[in-house]
Amino acid sequence: MKVHRNTVQKYMQEMGIAAIYPGPNLSKRNLQHRIYPNLLRGLAITKPDQVWSVDITYIRMKQGWMYLYAVMDWCSRYIVDWQLDQSLEIGFVLETMKRALSSRNPEIININSDQGSHFTSPQYTDLLKEHEVRISMDGKGRAIDNIVIERFWRSLKYNEVYK
Repeated sequence: MKVHRNTVQKYMQEMGIAAIYPGPNLSKRNLQHRIYPNLLRGLAITKPDQVWSVDITYIRMKQGWMYLYAVMDWCSRYIVDWQLDQSLEIGFVLETMKRALSSRNPEIININSDQGSHFTSPQYTDLLKEHEVRISMDGKGRAIDNIVIERFWRSLKYNEVYK
């Protein structure tokens, strides 16, 4: 039996049920974690390893969700390192960043716009400080500040994942 999408939506609302999917605001900032200033305003990015950008996105799989963390060089748009994991635990983020820092050394790391607890945690920021990397954080809710990696996510999902 064929039923229009709007009809299904109406019945679901009447019954008080909804599809299960991750909504906005998946990562929350830990209020005890330190926030760093945005060092990129007015900065001309002219060479590789001057600024790296990091972010986590989710990818829908048949059996649930996977989380993809990537480190990208702003100048060359090169993915320095990445890792896919089934959980949002901080371990895979730290592991990936350690690998990236073992091969290259950026001046500044721009942390994703949601200031999630992974990126503000002392474990993560201490790792960056050990490698003498300056930390820059975007303003909360300002995805455009991290547009380089946001565009990469869009391209990746539309060209590879959604197909």
